Amino acid sequence: MGSCIICGKSVDGRICDLHEEDVVFEFRGNQPDQLTVDRYYRGTVDGYAEFGVFVDIGDSVTGLLHRSELDRRLESLDWESGDTVFVQVQQVRDNGNVDLGWSIRQAEGEFRGTLVDDPDQGAPYLKEDESGNEDAAADDGSAADAPDDDSEETDAADETDAADATTTEDSDVTTGSDGGDEQVESASTPDAATETPDAASEGDGASDSDGGAAAASGGGAAAVAETDSDEGAEPTHVAIETLDDRVGETVRLEGVVESARQTSGPTVFEVRDETDSVECAAFKEAGVRAYPEIGTDDVVRLDGEVRERRGELQVETEALVKLEGDGRQTVEDRLADALTAQAEPESVDPIVADETVEALTEDVREVATAIRRAVLEERPVVVRHAATADGYVAGVALERATLPLVRDQHDQHDAVYHYFDRRPLEEGVYDMDDATKDATRMLEARDRHDEKLPLFVFVAAGATRESLDGFELLDLYGAGRALVDDVAVDPEVDEAVDAAVAPEGPEAPETTAATLAANVAAHVNDEASEDLSHLPAVSYWEDTPEAYADAADEAGYDADAVREVREAVALEAYYQSYEDKRELITDLLFGEGDGPGGLAGHVSEQFREKLDAEIETAEANLDTQTLDDTTVAVLDTDAFTHRYEFPPTALLLDELHRRHRGDVSAVIGVSDDELHIRSDHAIDVRDVAERAREWVPNAGLTATSARDGKLEYIAGERSAVLDTVIDVVADEVA
Repeated sequence: MGSCIICGKSVDGRICDLHEEDVVFEFRGNQPDQLTVDRYYRGTVDGYAEFGVFVDIGDSVTGLLHRSELDRRLESLDWESGDTVFVQVQQVRDNGNVDLGWSIRQAEGEFRGTLVDDPDQGAPYLKEDESGNEDAAADDGSAADAPDDDSEETDAADETDAADATTTEDSDVTTGSDGGDEQVESASTPDAATETPDAASEGDGASDSDGGAAAASGGGAAAVAETDSDEGAEPTHVAIETLDDRVGETVRLEGVVESARQTSGPTVFEVRDETDSVECAAFKEAGVRAYPEIGTDDVVRLDGEVRERRGELQVETEALVKLEGDGRQTVEDRLADALTAQAEPESVDPIVADETVEALTEDVREVATAIRRAVLEERPVVVRHAATADGYVAGVALERATLPLVRDQHDQHDAVYHYFDRRPLEEGVYDMDDATKDATRMLEARDRHDEKLPLFVFVAAGATRESLDGFELLDLYGAGRALVDDVAVDPEVDEAVDAAVAPEGPEAPETTAATLAANVAAHVNDEASEDLSHLPAVSYWEDTPEAYADAADEAGYDADAVREVREAVALEAYYQSYEDKRELITDLLFGEGDGPGGLAGHVSEQFREKLDAEIETAEANLDTQTLDDTTVAVLDTDAFTHRYEFPPTALLLDELHRRHRGDVSAVIGVSDDELHIRSDHAIDVRDVAERAREWVPNAGLTATSARDGKLEYIAGERSAVLDTVIDVVADEVA
């Protein structure tokens, strides 16, 4: 027996249960399952992610310290890569992920002792005993003084570990004869097999190793090392979902490697086909990587025997081949078709009777399928939406439907933050600045954390060709792109995205992005459809279609409640416009029993006060001009608005247009280098810019957002640009 280094109590090792949390451990193992939950460990910062900090525990194990565990904001941490930190192991998951907790003690001197946690040495020992820890362990009674029955238990454990070393083939690599696929041949290792005869006979993981090599054909690859008595026969290709009925059989699987991890015994590959996934154990030597050429995302053919171990199916690998060329493509196509079929909604019906949505049924199906498929592929979904009321409502509709699917797909508590992200855009254009930020984040996540490239869904933004450069950057890296917008999609953009839902043609009835997004969301997750029924009504500033108003009323939102929610979201969309404000916006849109004086009512009151004050000033300074019986109202937004306070220019001009549409044909807002046009007439700002350039050719006049009616120019030509644009607009609406 040893004694506790803190209280001196006789213990098995060097620390008693009472004081284990008072010491810090230095980890010498190489597997996550060798860590002890609730212990504090010394670690080093590996890097940052949006959701926390990755910390290396020892040399071979990395855990995640989630931002929710920190005692400060993530961005306020001054840790750099390689810095020493102290963390608590909270959980070691079945997949090897390690959840870490924050330690208020961030210096070794703040602990009451330090012990080395070396799984190979049994009980923890003092670091000063490093050079002679075997003798120290013996002195403590943790090893040498152990009773004989403990030794017998250790021997039994060793035998079990040997049995867990599931197969006994060694691996060599040759080149397939068909010119394209890489072939991995397995030679039997009799010595390894003879060490664990009992394990083999008991069916606990050791495979027979007396078989010879046999050729395997098809798909451009050759597999060898058949172990059945019928040496020349090839295993039958089967679907993974049928393995329950094939225990004891040697089978052939074809699929993609989802993960590959090294245990203290075999290498374990998780292989997925179009029906399911299964773990496949391959053994070369205890703790040594088998088939090092095979990695995550490789398409493979695997031959092996189906076993049941500890209540779970496992395939004991006898031959493993990486498929290339036509063989790889055939398997990938089969998996893709099956995944699409699984992701596709059974039927597509509008939330309410809506001719616009009915005309877009197949487009709704396509975008909903893309989102559902991304979740099934464990691919992050990133929603990019305009920072407007319509954009936020539309983005949240997709968020509300997708998050439950993400929770069902993943067991991590932070999966809803890791696999779904909603990122507002300042305007309705996805420019190179936005695309560069997104590309940087996704490539960092891919390279540092082996994360798949996301599916980007653009909502109330991106439909016009001003976003083309941004889309093309994502396309270069193969990131998925879908779009939901309430304006017609430019042909160039339609080619640059994988799927789109948007009204077609100038005769299509007016709608909102939130209306279309809510219909997509209802088919991403039909269980969320009832939650979404009031959202379309919230997105209409006026002339709400009766069917959507009735749906909102049935959901408990009368006209006043709908108005309050819309105004509250519009106000909060302006502040911290680059943040998703997930919880706050959710409370505004789905708050139960909010009622008068509730959150939405309170924020709506602020919206109305701020907007009315700004409108009063703007109306007093509108410059009304009449040309050939066409009246245009002009507001100098530099001189007569608070440009950096609520409301934003776009929302202010929208409200002025709604209030004065009976008196003027267009409202124009002009600043030093920007001009915005609002009108009920179909004005093409690209055409306006092209015509105006003939009169002011040196003004650098450009239509920067056809979707939002925005032009830009150089400040020195402001007066000339304004006069010319007024003439062109008056001519177009005449």
